[in-house]
Amino acid sequence: MEKIKIGVINVSDRASAGIYEDIPGKAVVETLKEYLVSAFETVYKVIPDEQDLIADTLRWMADEEQCCLIVTTGGTGPAKRDVTPEATEAVCQKMLPGFGELMRTESLKYVPTAILSRQTAGIRGQSLIINLPGKPKAIRQCLDAVFPAVPYCIDLIEGPFLVCNEAVMKAFRPKNA
Repeated sequence: MEKIKIGVINVSDRASAGIYEDIPGKAVVETLKEYLVSAFETVYKVIPDEQDLIADTLRWMADEEQCCLIVTTGGTGPAKRDVTPEATEAVCQKMLPGFGELMRTESLKYVPTAILSRQTAGIRGQSLIINLPGKPKAIRQCLDAVFPAVPYCIDLIEGPFLVCNEAVMKAFRPKNA
């Protein structure tokens, strides 16, 4: 059985400095544990909002750690130091704008400021990278919206076969896949 690794990066100046507790990154891990039946190892980092460091961490998780999925939290807004999407775009061979479109659409059901969000997703090698917002409630809302497509996307990039807990998260795979 293939070893499954999932990367989680909390991009936050304050959490990386120990000023704030790392709640967003932990929220992602807990959500993934609910979604997946497949056993997985988490590769985890809390880093500041520095574009080069974000890009280097994404490359390391994709290329060295061989994470099939890398989820970032934070750094997706319009503030000057919000540079997670730029770092993601810099390291990906293919961008998947539908992820960001769906996450913003879902978030607009709750807050009008969702239009300020710049979440995105892309592919680097055999890794799917998804940028999420930094608030735990929004993280869950966005992951609930996009995760049904994640296992099949990972199939298409020749990653490991992810099995979901169907009572919590139903993955979509075409019948002929």
